[in-house]
Amino acid sequence: MTIATHASDEMAFFVELIRRGSLAATARELGVTPPATSKRLANLETRLGVSLLNRTTRRLSLTAEGEVYLATARTVLAQIDDIEHQLTQAAAEPKGLLRVNATLGFGRNHVAPIASQFCKRYPQVQMQFQLTVNPPPLTEDAFDVCIRFGEPPETRVIARRIAPNRRLLVASPAYLKRRGSPKTPHDLAQHDCISIRHGDEAYGLWRLSRGKYTEAVKVNGAMSTNDGDVAVQWALDGQGIVMRAEWDIEKYLRSGRLCQVLEDYQTPPADIYAVYPASHQLAARVRTFVDFVADSLQRVRR
Repeated sequence: MTIATHASDEMAFFVELIRRGSLAATARELGVTPPATSKRLANLETRLGVSLLNRTTRRLSLTAEGEVYLATARTVLAQIDDIEHQLTQAAAEPKGLLRVNATLGFGRNHVAPIASQFCKRYPQVQMQFQLTVNPPPLTEDAFDVCIRFGEPPETRVIARRIAPNRRLLVASPAYLKRRGSPKTPHDLAQHDCISIRHGDEAYGLWRLSRGKYTEAVKVNGAMSTNDGDVAVQWALDGQGIVMRAEWDIEKYLRSGRLCQVLEDYQTPPADIYAVYPASHQLAARVRTFVDFVADSLQRVRR
């Protein structure tokens, strides 16, 4: 083993240790014993002549030198990965671990079936698929690709728009027969509205626009949830008006089980994006998966 190879292996080990958060978890991932992992870390620190981690019984924390080494290791490993993929890009077959994150409802109903088809076509890919209410920050290096609504605020990642999407206001025919249809956004204050809690977003505040004019309406209702599928089911049961992505309610609009209200107004855009670190843009597994998801979503809408 050359010195360069040994150094990159140790960098990869240290990055994995920080990602896992403990020596025991890293040992399980690497298939070795915790003492072997502890000794490997000690050997690395001895070779570098600095302490990389502060160790307590509960957690590991980076020293100042550890922060520098971690940042450098991530950069070097990304550069090595980029060079290898540049050399093999044309003939590369997607393979290796692919960590994908998606939002709960859309991920379960639309992305998960596409991921299954992707793995059938590319059997050398090992998929780790996780659903969360809110998209995680990619700076934490926990995922390779995130499928999410809306363009992210992060400037150090690549965000590719893979499908259009609108948020619509809908209710069941039974509810509208009982309560009537709102004619203006202001009328929503007199209706039962089903709110969906999403992280730090303003709770129960709906913004509707027509032309250059935007109105923010504080809606009321006895029922709220953090699960969009639950909110849609409540709307189907006649509990009130809900704001939901067109992808999740399109079949109910076609069947007539839900009806759109305030059709002349637009809500904030919710286009679907694939978001991934710039260092992953040449990785065949990432590039091919994003293309596959985009093509699959386009076929659904044809």
